[in-house]
Amino acid sequence: MTTEASTIGWTRDEMAQRLALDIANGLYVNLGIGIPELVAKHVPEGRTLIYHTENGLLGMGPSPRDGDGDPELINAGKRQVSANPGAAYFHHADSFSMIRGGHLDLSVLGALQVAQNGDLANWSTGEPDAIPAVGGAMDLVAGVKMVYVITQHTTKTGEPKLVESCTYPLTGRGVVDRIYTDLAVIDVTPDGFQVVELGPGVEFETVKAQTGAPLRPAP
Repeated sequence: MTTEASTIGWTRDEMAQRLALDIANGLYVNLGIGIPELVAKHVPEGRTLIYHTENGLLGMGPSPRDGDGDPELINAGKRQVSANPGAAYFHHADSFSMIRGGHLDLSVLGALQVAQNGDLANWSTGEPDAIPAVGGAMDLVAGVKMVYVITQHTTKTGEPKLVESCTYPLTGRGVVDRIYTDLAVIDVTPDGFQVVELGPGVEFETVKAQTGAPLRPAP
């Protein structure tokens, strides 16, 4: 993986590439909107993942070239997608039955905040003009077997996204397993945040200074 000369750590695509390395072959995966969508572009050759989208498609393929897509074939983020051979379409309610029934292996989501005990806030800041509804995120974090978060380590104004406790409305309690940021890969453990891997050119003290909770180095 390479980085831009003027930066340290990973770019968004490199964050997605790093996360993709940790997804085992054959898993059923739901990708959230934004950076999580990039993960599908970077799955290592030889691995096959089955992508699920809340609006009723299992076996989702990549986005088509401009002008080649079907405007009625979209993912939950309203982005045009394709359907791989053997894909299945189903009712929205059936899609959520798959989620709530524990039939998906992994959900990859963005975050506004992640607490040291794995609490996730990723849908609203609680402000009066914020998004009025959580969508399918609560179902995903409650029903999927593993939850990976991929996000910038801090906000645009430099505030930590990894915190002792969330101040925004929660999506789920104790649900996050691993976090991928531009600075590091971090596990949520019974003892709090622990670094798994530092990004290129990143020192542990840099990550620690930008984390709003105690952080342990990699073993």
